[in-house]
Amino acid sequence: MFSKEESRKLRETFWISFGKSFPRKWLLYNTKIKGFSFKFHFDTKEALVALDVESDLENRINYWEKLLALKSILKSEYLPTALFEEIYYLENGKEISRIYVPLDAKVSIHNKNSWQQVMVFFNETMGLFEAFFEEYKDVIKG
Repeated sequence: MFSKEESRKLRETFWISFGKSFPRKWLLYNTKIKGFSFKFHFDTKEALVALDVESDLENRINYWEKLLALKSILKSEYLPTALFEEIYYLENGKEISRIYVPLDAKVSIHNKNSWQQVMVFFNETMGLFEAFFEEYKDVIKG
């Protein structure tokens, strides 16, 4: 087991290493759509890349319907393993809608041996997510 401080340092080291290994400006929160963001997630159990829709309910439903209309394109041309969850609860209990791609491997941010695999997965998957968004953002924005 790691202390909170050791765990914090490992996480910090991972993200610094990721930034140095794949130096580019990710879209993340800069989508120009309120409540619409891309996220990297890596903890002691899993790694995933997500597109979160955290807007008010009316906007969330509106964006979700547009994303569902694009689902077959996203899965056939970009991310075949993408999972769609209209109702997804974050750890803090907040309800959002999420499209995500989990890494199908046993990984942990506490295990440096899994870091390279996660970094490559993050780079490839987020790159495809962003390419999809760039191609279809006008449709999503409506």
